[in-house]
Amino acid sequence: MIGNLRILKLDNYSDVKKEFDHIGVDPAGMSFMVAKAFQLNIRVSGLSAPAALILKQEMLSLGGDCANHRLVLKNEVDSVDAILMGNVKEFQRLIPKLKNQPFGLKKLSEELSQLIKLKEQPSAFQLKLKNKTLDLSARTHIMGILNVTPDSFSDGGHFLKTDAAVEQGIRMVEQGADIIDIGAESTRPGADPVSENEELNRLIPVIEGIKREGDIPISVDTYKSKVAEEAIKSGADIINDISGLRFDKEMKVIAAKYDAPVVIMHIKGEPKNMQVNPHYYDMMDEIYNYLAKSIKIAWEAGLKNSIIVDPGIGFGKRLNDNFEILRRLSEFHCLGCPILIGPSRKSFIGDVLDLPSDQRVEGTAATVAIGVQNGAHIVRVHDVKEMKRVCIIADRLVVRE
Repeated sequence: MIGNLRILKLDNYSDVKKEFDHIGVDPAGMSFMVAKAFQLNIRVSGLSAPAALILKQEMLSLGGDCANHRLVLKNEVDSVDAILMGNVKEFQRLIPKLKNQPFGLKKLSEELSQLIKLKEQPSAFQLKLKNKTLDLSARTHIMGILNVTPDSFSDGGHFLKTDAAVEQGIRMVEQGADIIDIGAESTRPGADPVSENEELNRLIPVIEGIKREGDIPISVDTYKSKVAEEAIKSGADIINDISGLRFDKEMKVIAAKYDAPVVIMHIKGEPKNMQVNPHYYDMMDEIYNYLAKSIKIAWEAGLKNSIIVDPGIGFGKRLNDNFEILRRLSEFHCLGCPILIGPSRKSFIGDVLDLPSDQRVEGTAATVAIGVQNGAHIVRVHDVKEMKRVCIIADRLVVRE
């Protein structure tokens, strides 16, 4: 045992400052040193070989480093990715050095500056609804799942009747749900689509029934613009689109028209075929770029506020992909949007535990706790009472900078 030495896990500014204060660091020099203590690994895509070489030289000169493709030195690759490695102070010194450089490095300096500012001063996410605002930065919010379908994987048929669905919605609010997410078409793996009319017939009476009971925030789980518009007219507040605004080109128009917050999710394929041997070259990179493009689609349509991203756990993902998403969830913070996850009762939990969907509460609790620890702002769950308790404890372990 080495009694006088201890490696510190310092992965946020608050913890670094706390340790500095503990040993009596002068406050005047604290901000300067905090930047040196906080390490970052930043991946840069689409560089030319000369740009990658310049980054290597500059980072080494500052005390950091840059990992490049082995063929960069021979100039035998047209486009490469690189990983910049250093502390915040080194990146702050790198940015002005790149402003006068060629090969697209001036633009990179601007993007790095934005990223470092986002890391130093995380956004305070406010979800603005029709009649209230939810402070997503204060704590993890619970989105209760209400499926008014005959064939959803976990609770299909349980709440197909309007009265039963409304009662369940009210029950979830009493148990601690902040938002009720209502879906009238199953998007489980292999599910067949339903018509707009069928979806609306199932959905609208439930929205209206819940809204009669109080001002409960409602999210509509649909990828059809007509369904989304009618749901909003009936009282829904949020659009939850599993396609990330891709399946129906009018969805972005409807979201912008009603200034409705929108959840954009990543999906590989469609519900009918998404779990038929999904394959990725770089799964996290593909999800990140998909969501970034969907954010751009929303912006170009005029929706610049209240965009929530969802990496799409279980939607075109292999078993271990889902665990990797949860482990690396914080990487999506760079998109500048609040993060939603929906691991509840899903098959990757059942596959590991060898349990049916109605016995996956503990497994779901583990994924929710890790998701909160790694940066989830909203968790979409079936078991509201239990997951509310999990989030209360998990939130106490999270440093919200």
